[in-house]
Amino acid sequence: MKVRSGSTGEKKGQAYEMMLPQRKIQRRQPCRQKAKLIAVLCTVALLAPCLSAAATETGTIQNNTAEADAMQAVRETDNIRAQYEEYNARFAAVEHRNDITEKGFEIVDIHIFPVQYEIDRQKEMETELVRQMKAEPEADVKDLKMNMEAPMLMIPAYDKTYHRLALFFVDQEDRIVYKTDRFETNSCVLGQMQQPMQDLVSVAFQDLNGDSLTDILLITSCDVGEGKKYRIGDVLFQDTEGLIFYRDYRISDKINRFGMNQNTDSITAFVRDGYSTEFLYTAVTLSELLQHNFQIITEQCHTRTFGKLGKLQVVPGTYRIADYDVFMVYLVNEQDYILSALQPMGDYDNLYALKGINCRDIDGDGLKDIIVLARYSYEDEEHKLAVVSDYSIYYQRTGGFSVDTEIKKQYPCSEEDTMQSVVEKARAYWGWKTEDDTDIDR
Repeated sequence: MKVRSGSTGEKKGQAYEMMLPQRKIQRRQPCRQKAKLIAVLCTVALLAPCLSAAATETGTIQNNTAEADAMQAVRETDNIRAQYEEYNARFAAVEHRNDITEKGFEIVDIHIFPVQYEIDRQKEMETELVRQMKAEPEADVKDLKMNMEAPMLMIPAYDKTYHRLALFFVDQEDRIVYKTDRFETNSCVLGQMQQPMQDLVSVAFQDLNGDSLTDILLITSCDVGEGKKYRIGDVLFQDTEGLIFYRDYRISDKINRFGMNQNTDSITAFVRDGYSTEFLYTAVTLSELLQHNFQIITEQCHTRTFGKLGKLQVVPGTYRIADYDVFMVYLVNEQDYILSALQPMGDYDNLYALKGINCRDIDGDGLKDIIVLARYSYEDEEHKLAVVSDYSIYYQRTGGFSVDTEIKKQYPCSEEDTMQSVVEKARAYWGWKTEDDTDIDR
């Protein structure tokens, strides 16, 4: 609806002006503009002290805030520097085995291992340890390891204050012959000394670079909150010129960035044998995936229309590294380009069986979403193989998909769940009908 501007009096004034000679109208316009200008100048003059005071006050507040932020940053920097110097002094002071606990480190007893310089002798010692464990099932594993003859013991320990991992190598006279804390897990939170609570999950010994010397693989588990944990893998190579271990940060970065940190077998396959899951995250086309031996699960591969994203092919498949099948789902357009890469497998080790993939609107926004239901295997806390069912939901958003983080908190998956029951639970969570609306799945 248009609003009519001007009152009746204003209209009469306008009509009167139209009746005046043109020269008279031209004389009145400058007068009006001059009056308006004078009014504005008077207003500015009256408000000038207030505006000046407000500007001064705003500038003062901004300056004070900036100074406070700068001082806080300085204090935090000084605090981190002081923490580092205090920790480094304690770490440097560890010269004998007894010093480890005296200087504030807590030893991880279960992962103390005797270490041989050469990998063949290391493997012989591990085989003998396994034989003794089978012969004496009631024996203390720690005592069996301590009785093994080896030039040194590897003792892992966590700093009690900052939760930082350190390795101490002790000779037969309990002297520290080598120590290091240069690990990826100690940089889980960048820019601070304090790290999340951690557990040392796995330790393995391999020759990873073909020099016949014993290299060390480590996997830690970091608590990231809300009951979730993230695994971090690392590798230490033994130097050929003496008992020194070094770490290549580029290898550690790829191990953790591309999900090869779940088990030591995958790390070995990458570092020693050259297999890598990197292409799963960097491939641009489906053809590129196939060139790297990505195996499509054809019975669950289908084409669906996803609104403005158009007609996309839903391509689930696996890539085998070591003895594990890494599971991914890709959305590929008609030009063979990958628009989205989904990883419903999460932190599990292996795809055990794919139960199904369903495409339909879950949250009621009119856009088609994706549900993946599968069974996965992993190594439990007792280092035994476990198999579990789990599902993932991906909501269609502008230009892509976002994974659900809320529904599974209320509706965890059970072994009896089917795709139908998962769809019903998810749609009920959003308050939409739960009938099997198969007409959407097109």
